Amino acid sequence: MPKPQLLHFLHVLAFNVFAIAAVIATVTAATVTLQLKEAPQFYNSPDCPSITNIEDDPNGESSIFYSDQAVHVAVTLDSAYIRGSMAMILSVLQHSSCPQNIVFHFVTSAAANVSFLRATISSSFPYLNFQIYPFDDASVSRLISTSIRSALDCPLNYARSYLANLLPLCVTRVVYLDSDLILVDDIAKLAATPLGDNSVLAAPQYCNANFTSYFTTTFWSNPSLSLTFANRKPCYFNTGVMVMDLDRWRNGDYTTRIEEWMEIQKQMRIYELGSLPPFLLVFAGNIVPVDHRWNQHGLGGDNFRGLCRNLHPGPVSLLHWSGKGKPWARLDANRPCPLDALWAPYDLLQTPFVLDS
Repeated sequence: MPKPQLLHFLHVLAFNVFAIAAVIATVTAATVTLQLKEAPQFYNSPDCPSITNIEDDPNGESSIFYSDQAVHVAVTLDSAYIRGSMAMILSVLQHSSCPQNIVFHFVTSAAANVSFLRATISSSFPYLNFQIYPFDDASVSRLISTSIRSALDCPLNYARSYLANLLPLCVTRVVYLDSDLILVDDIAKLAATPLGDNSVLAAPQYCNANFTSYFTTTFWSNPSLSLTFANRKPCYFNTGVMVMDLDRWRNGDYTTRIEEWMEIQKQMRIYELGSLPPFLLVFAGNIVPVDHRWNQHGLGGDNFRGLCRNLHPGPVSLLHWSGKGKPWARLDANRPCPLDALWAPYDLLQTPFVLDS
């Protein structure tokens, strides 16, 4: 190539590179924001207990945040799942007979944009009783082992093990809910599950599931490990829906017990499934069983392909899209599963994505 043409070519190339870089910088500087609608306000029925607000603390928090008459709900919150979280909140309020007596405790990464998350919630639910608690990812990141799906390795997935440390001591019972579910029944019924004299957790359990498959042959072939289930009848339970006695959790130091199993997992691979197996190791066989209607789980398919699934036989109080496929993603891709139509009415999405510079 003659020298003048080469110089011209290099000049054009350099110009295009700078132009592309400028476009990338502009797009990177923009934030993708979901435009969410404001939800209707929901009111208590006449039979609801009255929780007065006369005992306000210096921070301006009303007494409902500390009341044992309130239904306390704990949820992890991040920008990736915010659309699912908002649908879940709406479903809880819409089907509650005492929605004004519900308190949401949102746990989010310490690195998250808390102002954005708070503004998003307040915009759609101006009257919601809620608090946001930052979770220090570093406290658990060092213990996390890779699992079969990268989404399961997010430190926030492990925050449910730290609720007793994060929430105020006066919160003694909480319903933990994942963000990829909706309720079609009154959450107060679930929250009132009797835990007996000693139990820490209540959840739907599935004793027909192959429990041995949740742990590796390394675990089962090592008696010092597998004997942890001696004198127990362990069954699988899904940790996306749990009633938790936080007082008993604190007194039994169950966070440390879970961390000890995670430490062993770092030394020898005893399971493949993220935050679930440590819960099974500590609690399986010792939980209060809840009717299956309170966790119709697996609607997101398996952890690999996220194929469509049907409901389990029986009544339904809660639908849970656990698994790889999420209803909002499948709806956006125009490839919904039939049951995603049950999630859609709770979707607060107002418009598609817009770019705010």
